[in-house]
Amino acid sequence: MVRLQKYLAEAGIASRRASERIILEGRVAVNGKTVKELGTKVDPLHDKVAVDGKTIRAKKKLYIALNKPRGFMCTKAVDDDRPKVNELLPREWSDLVTVGRLDYDSDGLIFLTNDGDFCLKLTHPRYGVRKIYMAQVEGRLEGETLKKITEGVTYEGETLRAERAKILRVSNASTIVELTLGEGKNREVRRLFESQNFRVLRLQRTQIGRIKLGELPEGKWRALTEPEIKSLLGST
Repeated sequence: MVRLQKYLAEAGIASRRASERIILEGRVAVNGKTVKELGTKVDPLHDKVAVDGKTIRAKKKLYIALNKPRGFMCTKAVDDDRPKVNELLPREWSDLVTVGRLDYDSDGLIFLTNDGDFCLKLTHPRYGVRKIYMAQVEGRLEGETLKKITEGVTYEGETLRAERAKILRVSNASTIVELTLGEGKNREVRRLFESQNFRVLRLQRTQIGRIKLGELPEGKWRALTEPEIKSLLGST
């Protein structure tokens, strides 16, 4: 059973707040009877819901994992002609939105969905869903820099911090670092290294919660399994 306003929102009628107004206006009927109570719950499998006399159905929820290539945008901005991640999906899934973002020059794991609750759970700071990144930075990076990054730095008026960081490979030319973040502020990994005067040459997200990028080819997608979805909703 789900609340009627949530059912309307999931059917694409309007936002949840706007759906509440539609209910209060007496425009919604459940099994042929007009409903004006916001606390009303419906059974999506058995109840017949109509808005302005037209029967509606909740859209099937989709949860997609995509290996985003560099050079793709995570927005649908029509005034920007650069490639968008939605263009990598079937055309009928054009309503899917990215769960969080990866910037234009970054690649790796990103989710797309039409489930607003799923999106909120994975992006809101209070849930702290951990994300793991692989960063290649220019030059030789020492342990003292990692200590500063994990203790937290103030940069551009904001406190930035990685929960964990470890060097995987180092040379005079570049250093490969694995970082775990629990909040994921805008361009946080890049800004962490910028604060220490290091330039990121490549940034790849390799894991969200318990879901790993694995062998998913660049530019390709797959549907998340039911156990994976449950693990994400219960992960920290």
